[in-house]
Amino acid sequence: MSGDYQLVRLANGSMTLFSASYGEKLHPGLGPSAEAELLYVRQLQICGRLRGGDGEFVIWDVGLGAAANAIATLQAAREIPGQLRLVSFDNTAGPLEFALKNSSALRYAVGYEKQLTGLLREKRVGFQNGKLSVNWEFHLGDFPALLKAKSDNRSQKLELPRPHTIFYDAFSPAKNPAMWTLPVFERLFRQLDPQRPCALTTYSRSTLVRASLLLAGFFVGIGHAAGMKEETTIAANTLDLIAVPLGARWLERALRSDSAEPLQEPVYSRAKLSPAAAEKLCRHPQFCPPVPPGEESR
Repeated sequence: MSGDYQLVRLANGSMTLFSASYGEKLHPGLGPSAEAELLYVRQLQICGRLRGGDGEFVIWDVGLGAAANAIATLQAAREIPGQLRLVSFDNTAGPLEFALKNSSALRYAVGYEKQLTGLLREKRVGFQNGKLSVNWEFHLGDFPALLKAKSDNRSQKLELPRPHTIFYDAFSPAKNPAMWTLPVFERLFRQLDPQRPCALTTYSRSTLVRASLLLAGFFVGIGHAAGMKEETTIAANTLDLIAVPLGARWLERALRSDSAEPLQEPVYSRAKLSPAAAEKLCRHPQFCPPVPPGEESR
């Protein structure tokens, strides 16, 4: 054990980290490598979008943790010629430091020790990853506060590139509610380029999280199963990036749920949708698509 973190072995034999302060494991279902590859790399079609892209491909890695999601991306994309910019966010470097010290036990970090060391020391590192040119930066601090400063135009010095995709991997809403409030998702949505398709994925399938993403402006769908989770969640600023959108049956369940109202403050609570939230959700274009021109009177 080292401070807040310790190594634990999962049922499938994989090693991962346990955070004592949050009382949660990182990647508890399949382990760091398998879960990161399935949930983030494959689900977001990173390799295909890199191959088909023109110019720098930008990933926002929200919840850097022990860097499993970022490293899974680097491993999967080694043979793709192109440019990748990883923009990682976390309020602590603790899990990354722990993973670097225990890279041989965790295994997924082996081969990237030099890059992780540079990222910890300088908060940015550039390197060649096979055929892929990578620039990786680490923003250490409070992500909700950073987004608020950007939204309020109080952070002109911090230039953040618009993302093509977002890994959203914070600790759970019950343990880390500050990362799952409606204002955070609204500000995150405003950072997207409306002309640039962008998809976000997260391990949570909770009604509260899905309702929050929808009310923030995203389209939302059912994500891949991962470990013990039968579903995860994918969201995007265009419906084209979602294979299985949430439909009328989900909306009906959300309207009946006793845990669907988005968090407005960083305090976890369970409540039914307010009348205002329910009305706005029902009017979302995912459930109430606009009538094509010329068909209004049919």
